[in-house]
Amino acid sequence: MNMKKWVEDLRNAEVKKTMPILSFPCVSLMGITVKELITNPDLQAKGMKAVADEIDSAASVSMMDLSIEAEAFGAKIQMSDDEVPTILGALISSEEEAEALKVPEVGAARTGLCIEAITKVCTMITDRPVFAGVIGPFSLAGRLMSVTEALVNCLDEPDMVHIIMEKCTEFLINYMNAYKKTGANGIVMAEPLTGLLSPDLAEEFSEPYVKRIIDEVQTDDFIVIYHNCGDNIIRMIDSILRVGAAAYHFGNAIEMADMMPHIPEDIVAMGNIDPASQFNSGTPESMREATLDLMNDLCPKYKNFVISSGCDIPPTAKWDNIHAYFDAVNEYYSK
Repeated sequence: MNMKKWVEDLRNAEVKKTMPILSFPCVSLMGITVKELITNPDLQAKGMKAVADEIDSAASVSMMDLSIEAEAFGAKIQMSDDEVPTILGALISSEEEAEALKVPEVGAARTGLCIEAITKVCTMITDRPVFAGVIGPFSLAGRLMSVTEALVNCLDEPDMVHIIMEKCTEFLINYMNAYKKTGANGIVMAEPLTGLLSPDLAEEFSEPYVKRIIDEVQTDDFIVIYHNCGDNIIRMIDSILRVGAAAYHFGNAIEMADMMPHIPEDIVAMGNIDPASQFNSGTPESMREATLDLMNDLCPKYKNFVISSGCDIPPTAKWDNIHAYFDAVNEYYSK
């Protein structure tokens, strides 16, 4: 599939299919736990297929588990039956440890399992593109140092941060190229920690590394969609756009009405219905209202806007709310 044409067609379509980051709620469709899902490639593939059968989305997106890559580097994680895994502690606390950090092989820890899952699902979902979820380089570095220390170290230990960023970037290029070989159509790269930096620090510690990754892996038939759900992203949007992603996905920490004037009309921007307050804790009525309000506000003004969730929809999200979201999108376009 020519994915750059797919993005262009999505932008130009009068009726646009929505592309929420929707995968983890498959656990309730299948009657399994999150822990079972994230440790079994067959269940991951079946879960993505179950979601694709349930809703008519623009694309299928794999589980956005942002512990996977840090675990491959050696970070300790905590799993549970109901929640996405979390990182325990910090793996790196000094420049010496950064220098000694080894770049893992693709396949380390659960990365091989995820590659296997996408390989399987690409033969199961053939009516829409399949995207793998991968963490961005600064967000990965933050999980290796701890989020707080990563932000502090950009000021106090910049050389150490750059050493880690180089190694994260090397691994992510290899990891994404492995996904490319599975037949996947692209990557959704989550770089949320960058959204907590100042624009100058984002320009130094995220932009060049994200751009290098995209330059290395993105082709006509394999694209990168950049996701950032930080609350500072409007201030750094010029830097974000310079990375050259095929499309951009923004979280609900900002108002899409404030973001869209900064997006060139030939670039697709997606967002940003709140996963927590609407998909997880809302009602079908509140979901319908929020979705139609956002679409009524932005769709007539911005042909490059595509309605989506603000971030990864949590495993506990209610399917009544998910269906209400898709019904509201259809309702808007049926007018």
